[in-house]
Amino acid sequence: MTIKGVMFDFSGTLFRIESVDSWFRSVLPAHGVRPAEEEIGRYVAELTAAGALPGGPQPVRVPARLARAYARRDESAELHRAAYTGLAREVALPEDGLYDALYARHMEPAAWLPYPDAAEVLRGLRADGTRIAVVSNIGWDLRPVFRAHGLDEFVDAYVLSFEHGVQKPDPELFRTALAALDLPPAEAVMVGDDRHADGGAAALGCEVRFVDHLPVTGRPDGLRALGLVGAGAA
Repeated sequence: MTIKGVMFDFSGTLFRIESVDSWFRSVLPAHGVRPAEEEIGRYVAELTAAGALPGGPQPVRVPARLARAYARRDESAELHRAAYTGLAREVALPEDGLYDALYARHMEPAAWLPYPDAAEVLRGLRADGTRIAVVSNIGWDLRPVFRAHGLDEFVDAYVLSFEHGVQKPDPELFRTALAALDLPPAEAVMVGDDRHADGGAAALGCEVRFVDHLPVTGRPDGLRALGLVGAGAA
């Protein structure tokens, strides 16, 4: 097929969130909290099990009181914050202000790293004349992350679940992205790391290609290996 447009997922596809350890340590200085190393290790382990870091490990279990918010967390900014601050509060942290600080931290561009081949692939697609959209299940505006890392110039459209009140795999989010790119499904590819959520694009007739959700250092060429660059038409 001739690819005229590519829709990319964000977390685990183009970017990866920092580790739970880095996330937790980053907020401590501003709050004057200095736990011992063994305490930090315990807090990190408990936050990991709770699934409190958006884009990080999944919760071992979701408390019943958070089940609704968690299931619909990417449909609005309010549900996203409620779900993740609620999960963090499953852990008894040493200072109450840390819960809001941790939530704020995960939205900072410094908390995210692009995969090593992301810029190369996006730049190559742009050179091919291929249109690019970012289609993400997310509860906040990720555009500043792309700007801070110099990748915004390659993106033609952002279709973010919280701005539309619908989450992948609902075909409506992909349909919105295709409209923004002015392309039919047969001329676009969806690239993601979640076979359930990102696989929803197949219902519209899009080809779907997957990458592995790995640490940045463990996936140097996952995007490059998909063969997207050079398959487009100017």
